[in-house]
Amino acid sequence: MRLTIGYQTIAAWMEAEGRRPFAFQEEAWEHILAGRSGLVNAPTGCGKTFSVFLGALIDFINAHPEDYRTRSANGLQLLWISPLRALAKDIGRAMEEVIRGLGLRWQVGIRNGDTEVSERQKQKRRMPEVLIITPESLHLLLAQKGYPEVFRSLKIIAVDEWHELLGSKRGVQVELALARIARVKEAAVSIIGISATIGNLEQAKEVLLASLQGMAGAMGGAKDFIVRANIDKPIDVESILPDEIENYPWAGHLGLKLIHKVIPILEQSRTTLIFINTRGMSETWYQSLLNVAPDLAGALALHHGSIDMELRNWVEEALHEGKLKAVVCTASLDLGVDFRPVETVIQVGSPKGVARFLQRAGRSGHQPGQVSKIYFLPTHSLELMEAAALKSAMTEGLIESREPMLLCFDVLIQYLSTLAISDGFYPDALFPELRSTYCYSEMTEDEWLEILHFITEGGVALQQYDEYKKVEVMEDGLYKINSRRVAMRHRLHIGTIVSDAMLKVRFTTGGFVGMIEEYFISRLDPGDVFTLAGRNLEFVMIKDMTVLVRKSNAKKSRVPSWNGGRMPLSANLGMMLRRKLDEASAMVEGGSGSKDLELKVLQPLFELQAALSYMPRENQLLIEQIETKDGFHLFVYPFEGRLVHEAMAALLAYRISRTTPISFSFAMNDYGFELLSDQPIPVDDTNVFELFSPDDLTADIQRSVNSAEMARRKFRDIAVIGGLIFQGYPGEYAKARHLQSSAGLLFNVFSEYDPHNLLIRQAYNEVMDQQMEERRLRNMLERVSGGSIVLRWPAKLTPFCFPLKVDSMREDLSSEKLEDRVRRMQAQLR
Repeated sequence: MRLTIGYQTIAAWMEAEGRRPFAFQEEAWEHILAGRSGLVNAPTGCGKTFSVFLGALIDFINAHPEDYRTRSANGLQLLWISPLRALAKDIGRAMEEVIRGLGLRWQVGIRNGDTEVSERQKQKRRMPEVLIITPESLHLLLAQKGYPEVFRSLKIIAVDEWHELLGSKRGVQVELALARIARVKEAAVSIIGISATIGNLEQAKEVLLASLQGMAGAMGGAKDFIVRANIDKPIDVESILPDEIENYPWAGHLGLKLIHKVIPILEQSRTTLIFINTRGMSETWYQSLLNVAPDLAGALALHHGSIDMELRNWVEEALHEGKLKAVVCTASLDLGVDFRPVETVIQVGSPKGVARFLQRAGRSGHQPGQVSKIYFLPTHSLELMEAAALKSAMTEGLIESREPMLLCFDVLIQYLSTLAISDGFYPDALFPELRSTYCYSEMTEDEWLEILHFITEGGVALQQYDEYKKVEVMEDGLYKINSRRVAMRHRLHIGTIVSDAMLKVRFTTGGFVGMIEEYFISRLDPGDVFTLAGRNLEFVMIKDMTVLVRKSNAKKSRVPSWNGGRMPLSANLGMMLRRKLDEASAMVEGGSGSKDLELKVLQPLFELQAALSYMPRENQLLIEQIETKDGFHLFVYPFEGRLVHEAMAALLAYRISRTTPISFSFAMNDYGFELLSDQPIPVDDTNVFELFSPDDLTADIQRSVNSAEMARRKFRDIAVIGGLIFQGYPGEYAKARHLQSSAGLLFNVFSEYDPHNLLIRQAYNEVMDQQMEERRLRNMLERVSGGSIVLRWPAKLTPFCFPLKVDSMREDLSSEKLEDRVRRMQAQLR
């Protein structure tokens, strides 16, 4: 390879830029030149993009050694699939810089929801050599007549941030698109995934390349590959410690109390990203930082997914140019964007997973060889234990896996309509192509026939309604959508991201502020003040699906809450947390001290927990029973994440109620859960192992929660993705409650007249896998069965149960009243 003109041209350009290729980049280039497909795995900020893009350029230059600089209109050479719109501009900028430096006449195009219609028409007339596209826009491309012609010249498909797409329905969209492009291409195409932190790398590669297996010449007859960048990317993690550890911690309040410790960090760094887990808290932090340090005005910005796109773009540009001192952000800046001025990252609160923490740490020192500096700022004392767990997990390389999704029939129904509005499809030819993907590899012929019956006749339950007979079967057996109205409605809603209806927020005088979820606004009265994009806004009215507001000088405002803000603790982080508990128990028992500063600082809290109750070991489950004036409390601490605890609380309540008529209320956090009753809870040595048994788990879960109601709510998303419910036209979107009622009606119809319907089955499966986390719950119960259960009856609340007790009070009290009540409780306990 090194002797080729392409390699020498690229190497000379890199040398002129003061760069040298890394070994993993050269290894990836070799595979690309050999026409192979595979996966490139490297830490954030180590040149993953160039490992594929420069390989494509070397390949092109080698193919046209005489005239590579003068050749233009070469057709699509590199299709770059990216999960985020925010990444496209940055990647495109980096690519154009290289193209200019080499004197090539390649063009880089971007195609996503923000791309102007005129730009799309221009691309249709002349496709650029590089097209950066989102999964949704790629499916819109497949919905165009004559789409195979677009891919005729295509050599390489790069799937960026594959670890983010894997395990989601957007990843399934990518699988389907890759299978289609590989089939319509007359020549071989290489598929290369680009991934950062992920635990199941081999499986990630298998899912990505599944559609290429068994296709003659699709991979040039060569083996697939995984290129790992053995680059030591040092990450320096430092916890921001409170001056005094609260023996009775409670969630959420501590973070802002440490804000004075954040200001010096901002002052000594060129640029800092402050990651907050929720959009609502990011608004609060932005305002609080300006209140504490008014001189940050103009140098501090806010970035999250509900802020106006123009403002987000301005923030990203200002970051690139080093104009900002700090940006308060959410996961909107998690991925790939290369902001070189960023020297420091602050993570506020638990990131809930090792991979997410590494990803965010990598945003600082975003260049090979530079140290990534990240501060961990706890929002309550016990989160310091998570900081210690994160450090150990990083040292051991315990990174979460992303489980691929299987048999997503809603995505398949949408995809079949996409093909049917372009050139149509023949079922016999398409079935093996679908079976070649990982997601649909287990689909049976009966399931396939049921799907075909559903899109042409409405299935068993809906065959009386013409609106569900979208696809027509032509005389030659071609499946096609001929209705322009159906085709237009389908194009409007291609995609798998389903959220509550979002409303635009505008000033009464004009000017766009951002987006807000309908359910939050529906709780406001005219005159109420809320915060968005760092401004205090007075709600005036809703008109034409737009929230009209005016500026407000009010000192107090309501902070919007967006759904999906609470992420559960990952299995890996939960496991490391239990190991840290083991170390803390050893410290309390007078054994060896811990090397973790965080655990040393928390020692008084652990000693109080041991004195009042018990400090559990890694293989022990602690259960505390306490009586207060509120009733009888049962506190359980599995340290498995809030979703598992929610399911376990319902399961335990059900199993107890089988022997004793009793009712409960629940509370849960990432460390444990509480059952509260007005009568003593019958849990003791005689029945505790039976109550936590993994036997009959699936049946007991379904009886313990209203699984039909949960499936009904999950079915709404499935029905929207599958096109059973029309969401409305731009500016006239259906309200969330209308979508839910329409979906509920369909759910009832299917349940009564077609109970074995594939979409109903999928809804129940998704509830068990995603909301109930059945597999994790089973693993937890098996772990408990193999260990020991410790029962304690403390005389008063303990440090472990105090946060749960506060959480159960949140529903009934405003934040100010809650803080007063907690202060009184802490004083009484002291």
